[in-house]
This record gives sequence, structure tokens and C-alpha cells, in this order.
Amino acid sequence: MQVHPLIETSTALAEFVGLIKDSDFIAVDTEFMRENTFWPELCLIQVANSEHAAAIDPMANGIDLKPLLDLLVDNEEVLKVFHAGGQDVEIIFNLTGKTPHPIFDTQIGQMALGQAEQVGYSNLVEAWLGIVLDKGARFTDWSRRPLDKRQIDYAIGDVTHLAEIFPMMLKKLVKTARGHWLDEEMEKLADPANYNVDPEKAWLRIKVPSRKPDVLGRLKALAAWREREARTKNLPRGRIVKDETLGDLAAHPPKDQDGLGRVRGLSATWKSNDIGARLMDALDNAKPLPKDDMPDRAPRGPGLGKEGVLVADLLKLLLKIRARELNVASRLIARSDDLEALAAGRRDDIPMMQGWRYDVFGHAALDLVEGRMGFAVKNGKLVMSEIDAAAAAPIDDAGEGKPA
Repeated sequence: MQVHPLIETSTALAEFVGLIKDSDFIAVDTEFMRENTFWPELCLIQVANSEHAAAIDPMANGIDLKPLLDLLVDNEEVLKVFHAGGQDVEIIFNLTGKTPHPIFDTQIGQMALGQAEQVGYSNLVEAWLGIVLDKGARFTDWSRRPLDKRQIDYAIGDVTHLAEIFPMMLKKLVKTARGHWLDEEMEKLADPANYNVDPEKAWLRIKVPSRKPDVLGRLKALAAWREREARTKNLPRGRIVKDETLGDLAAHPPKDQDGLGRVRGLSATWKSNDIGARLMDALDNAKPLPKDDMPDRAPRGPGLGKEGVLVADLLKLLLKIRARELNVASRLIARSDDLEALAAGRRDDIPMMQGWRYDVFGHAALDLVEGRMGFAVKNGKLVMSEIDAAAAAPIDDAGEGKPA
């Protein structure tokens, strides 16, 4: 594989894209900083196919990224391969308003092969190539210039190894006949809705104990206000106001701006500054949350009840058995939240009750909950077993079977 020098000009980038634009696939990775900003600061882009690899400096003066971005989001003939690519996809969406497509994530692919739960990149490389990566540059400040050779070599390695692993992984996945599983998962990863956060829905990510319409209405208004402030100032949301402070303000709103100076989590200056005035405007204009917008009660934790907790535990056992039989990571099939929701009586809006997950596990989980499935030990292994309804009927005091 030819590793090209660091690309810092539009001409060099256009030439490199010309070399890879007809590939069957390209491996993609990014290095970025986001600790002190709302928008991730893109510091480096690494791209490779089976023959060429390069790191591109998006911070280089005057560089035009359009040829590369067009390849990522508009060229449907080239598969874009990432590892744990959610944040990489988010960055590309922020730059273009589109997501890379078609897409493949090797972390999800690895889970489909049953080899690990959310395996990290270094573990992936060691498992497939037997190479132990140098992690020394992992926590570098990628925004500083110039980048030294060790940093660039480390960054390019992320895609050169990925370009070598992907064909091997694909060959193994083909043998499993699980392509339709992965198609569904990759389409979810590429869904622009995952990366386009509507300020009016930002409140849904904040947990508050109250279900009062007036409290939730204020929370919705405050969360939308904070989202816009954070974007405008390019600061993390928590640097504007922390979640717990928004919750306190929604539950116990001050009567006037002067009261902001006494709110825990805000400085005294909020009682007289402009941002405090904007916060009060948001509170003053808040309306109670309509009944149709009220969130569903979370069917988990104490809401399960003692019997529900036992059912959830049985479902977790069933999941382990099924994942072992399929040789797939259990997390790819279902999560604990899904199992607890089913145990609590929910049937709708649970991922494992849809698509391929229902086919391989969800129907069996439903059978267990509704009394049509149990456990048995065969050849020393715990397995799922269908229950004979007549044989499973309860016995009354006289020894007669009663219908369940």
C-alpha cells in the first residue's frame, strides 16, 4: 500500500481523491477535539483503500475539502468503512448536511461475529492482524500544528489496518448469511435524523422526576434556549447551564431575573447580564406541555415489581442462551432496557420486537413471557424448550389439572 505524504493543499487532495474514487470501499477515520466546543473541531481526516492511504489536514490554510466530502456523501458506488463511526459520521453531517452512504461499521460487524461486545479498535486490530498498536498518540492534542511523524503514522494506521481487516471480516460475515441484519444496522447508523438535533426536542435527553405539564413545558423551553445558546457560542451545553440546573429551574422557576442570582449552578452575575435576561424570556414564554407530547412512563426499575424483575432476569438468561447459539454478541440482539420493557408488559416500540431481532430472539422472548417457552437441560447445556400447555397446567388440591 502506498502511504502518501500529509495532504495540505487542494490540488494534492483532488489528486488523491482521483486515485480512490472508483474503489469498492474506502476506510475512513477522523481525529477531532470537542472538549471545549459545541461543534467537534475536525483536525485530521484519514482515508485508505487497498492501494492508497493518506491523512488530510482540514486545518491547512485554504484547503478545499469538497472533492473528499462529495466522495463520502454523494458517491453511492463506494462503500465507506468506519470503526465505531458514530462521531465520525456526525462530523461529516455537520459539514455537509448529509451522512456517508453506503456505510459499514466494523464494530457492529464484529458483534455480528460474536467475538466481542463493542470491541475497541486496538483490540480489533490485535484480533484480526496480531498487531499491538502503539497507543501513545491516542490522547494527543490534534489541533496543534505542526503534527509530527509519530502522530501522522498513528493516525494513518487507523485506516490502513481497517482497509486490511474489512475484506477478511466481510468474507467471514458472508458465510454467516447475516447480511440483512447488518443492512438494517448500517441504515440506522447512516440515518441523518440521528445527527440533526432539533432544539425543540432537546428536553427529551434531560431526566427530571416530574410529570407535571407546566414543569415539562418549562424544561422544553429552557432546553431549546440552551441548545441555541450553545450553538451560537460554540460551547458545550454544560458550559452554558448544566442539566440538573435546568431541571431545578423548570421545577422551581424564579419570579424575576434577580432570583437567578440565588439559583444553585448559576453565578450571581446572571441576575443582571444579557444571558440571564434571555433565560428569563424563555421561562416567561414557556407553555405547559400538551397531553399528546407527554413522554411515556419508563417501564423499568421499581415499576417492574418483584415478579417483573424475575421475568426480566429470565429474559436475560434466554438472551445469553440465544446469543451463544447464534455466536453473536448479545448486545447486538437486545439491551437490558428492552428486556425490562417486555417484562413490564410493553410490546410496542421495542427494537427486539422488530425485524431480524424478532425473528432470531423476540418471538422466543414473547413466548417465554406468555408461558409458551421454558428452559431445559440437554447434554449438560441449558437450552430453550417449548412448553406443552396441557402438561404445564397448574394442579389443584385434588390433583386435577386446571387450565392456566
